[in-house]
Amino acid sequence: MAVSPCPSFFLQIIPVFPMRHVLSATVHNVPGVLSHISGMLASRGYNIDSLAVGETEDPQLSRMTFVVVGDDRVLEQVRKQLEKIVSVVKVINISSTNFVERDLMLVKVQAPKGSERSEIRELVEIFRAKIVDVGAEEIMIEISGREQKIQAFIERMRPYGITELVRTGRIAMVRSLTVAEKTDPSPNEE
Repeated sequence: MAVSPCPSFFLQIIPVFPMRHVLSATVHNVPGVLSHISGMLASRGYNIDSLAVGETEDPQLSRMTFVVVGDDRVLEQVRKQLEKIVSVVKVINISSTNFVERDLMLVKVQAPKGSERSEIRELVEIFRAKIVDVGAEEIMIEISGREQKIQAFIERMRPYGITELVRTGRIAMVRSLTVAEKTDPSPNEE
């Protein structure tokens, strides 16, 4: 029995939404490497959603953590472009692994003495943030965590009046293997 082909009006078109990809590049800690890499990505039309750079446990190397929004093709192109650069030692797609990511933010909020300041202190405790400076009419708060937590905290602070805000780019690390993962043989090892 022959099966007739499905008419085209039955085909479902599945939209492709851009995904958020976290890439980590270990680079030689030399002057100009940040501008070289960010310039190369910008010249090819790739938008960096977040970028954080810092020295690693080896002072000769720095780690650059990028958040790039796009489909898998964009991710692959960015990775290939990074790997072509001489000062790049290693590139890892962290978002394809089990990882931990964090943002850090400092925010100044209007906080006159009285009940509003007490409310802000309660929110700081709930969000596990920290008051790092207190002025006569405003306080400075430090908070770290996942992007959603930072965004939620910003929204809770808006009614009080945010006077200044600064954020780092996202940083991320691949989680260590658990004891079970280390002892269980993978299908490739059998």
